[in-house]
Amino acid sequence: MPRILVGTASWTDRTLLDSGWYPPEARTPEERLRYYASRFPLVEVDSTYYGPPSERTVAAWRDRTPDGFTFNVKAFGLLTGHPTRPSSIYKDLRDRLPAKKNVYLKDVPGDVADEVWRRFLGALRPLHDAGRLGVLLFQFPQWFPIGGRNRDHILRVKERCAPMRVCVEFRNRTWMSEENREETLGFLAAHDLSYVGVDMPQGHPSSVPPVLAATADPAVVRFHGHSPSWNSKDVRERFAYLYGEDELRAWAERITGLAARTGTTHVLFNNCCADHSQRNAARLMAMVDGVRP
Repeated sequence: MPRILVGTASWTDRTLLDSGWYPPEARTPEERLRYYASRFPLVEVDSTYYGPPSERTVAAWRDRTPDGFTFNVKAFGLLTGHPTRPSSIYKDLRDRLPAKKNVYLKDVPGDVADEVWRRFLGALRPLHDAGRLGVLLFQFPQWFPIGGRNRDHILRVKERCAPMRVCVEFRNRTWMSEENREETLGFLAAHDLSYVGVDMPQGHPSSVPPVLAATADPAVVRFHGHSPSWNSKDVRERFAYLYGEDELRAWAERITGLAARTGTTHVLFNNCCADHSQRNAARLMAMVDGVRP
């Protein structure tokens, strides 16, 4: 029977801690992760986008969760082509960086970039070796359009990460326009790369339509909500949204259909404001269990 794993993006957001979702006795990071893992089988680590983790931290995640629990990890922003504060890069490499407020991967000397890749992936080994690492999420920016050069870049990313598995989320509409959609999904399927289906506000330059596709195992779906403040610089305003019953019921049917086409499906809620993600994930998980054949 297909496996559908449902979880949320992050378990440490400040508004979540203030919401009362965690019981009073879950006071420490360890207790909170253990509690989260008792409620959901999957979590997405988003903090790794802002700064690479240490191997010691990753080993603690492993040790605080039960066998069978799965972590998806969002790739460090420097490695996905996003502007990155030099202070978030390994301290001993900073003197090799250009003197800028933010740097991009193209600004970084090749050997420094190689070392960032090596350390970032190496730190994830405790999860990978324990069978707890699901996929590495590479969310490419709005200025990453469809084209041969960028397809080649995605393949180089996959090669660097192997044997860790990679899933790809686009924020440039050209990849999933009606004229390019079949080509994009065919490319990902041909190279055993998981496409990340998204639910997000439409009508923006970064908008991608809510298409679901099983291009590799696992299939991945991420929910970003429909906040009217999608263009806000405040992350909590951008993702402040609570899905309603009818929305979730429709998605439960779609996700069950997607799951029938692959072995495992990962569903993550990224509407990270208060406990919205946790409430929606729990409700969808119950619905999916109810509509499975």
